[in-house]
Amino acid sequence: MPEKRVAPVINNLEDFEQNLPGYLNTSNKVAVLLDYDGTLAPIADNPAKTKMPVELEAILRKIAKHPEVFLAVISGRGLKDVQKQVNIDGITYAGNHGLEIEYPDGSRHDYELPTEIQKNYTNMVRELKEKVEKNGAWVEDKRVSLTYHYRDTPVELKDEQKQLAAEICQKYGFRANQAHEAIEAKPPVNWNKGEAALYILKQKFGENWAQEVSVVFAGDDTTDEDAMRVLRGLGRSFRIAADDQIQTFADFRLPKQALMTDLLKWIAGVYVS
Repeated sequence: MPEKRVAPVINNLEDFEQNLPGYLNTSNKVAVLLDYDGTLAPIADNPAKTKMPVELEAILRKIAKHPEVFLAVISGRGLKDVQKQVNIDGITYAGNHGLEIEYPDGSRHDYELPTEIQKNYTNMVRELKEKVEKNGAWVEDKRVSLTYHYRDTPVELKDEQKQLAAEICQKYGFRANQAHEAIEAKPPVNWNKGEAALYILKQKFGENWAQEVSVVFAGDDTTDEDAMRVLRGLGRSFRIAADDQIQTFADFRLPKQALMTDLLKWIAGVYVS
């Protein structure tokens, strides 16, 4: 079982090349698995306002078309929402932390929640809306998981409201994960971004995917650590975090989201140019 640690930092394009010499090469395919919010797009005050930087989006579209590059976006957003935000055809999308997956041909894999958990989810959403959807906070209902956003709540009210929201989630048996100015309620099932990443890789490249393909994963949040953990030693993962002492399963730390453009340039430099 790997342990979290302080990961070495990458500050620019040259650092990718120096720290990972030969990891990517044209004789091997690459699978690029990426989070969306805080990774492909900077965090915004409201999820509806996020947008990928122009240069990053242009490179992403370029590498997505390359036959040796397999691209998947694994997000906490609902599936249709993340598809709308990224808006690139021919790639794989996973929403709700991987509970729903859609492939380029339109086929899907949906993790079926037991009836009891579905019932608890409905009741949890109702109680959250009744008790803590106030003072600028709101519930984002994603059908099988939810996010309680409190970014716009006055500072003096935040702690009390988010504590109550977390307690309500836990009362219904859901995991309450801390995110950026939000709480993410995930169902009590053994499925997360790590399980989703492994499932996607196996479906595409077979059981021996680790011998078939180089894997690059990037994310910025605690939910991304599940993928970083299962990919340790099998791929290369990058945690976006300003905190230079953050404990992570990732191989490297990127101190700011803007470095995602350099990460994509590193991949494009091998496969596209």
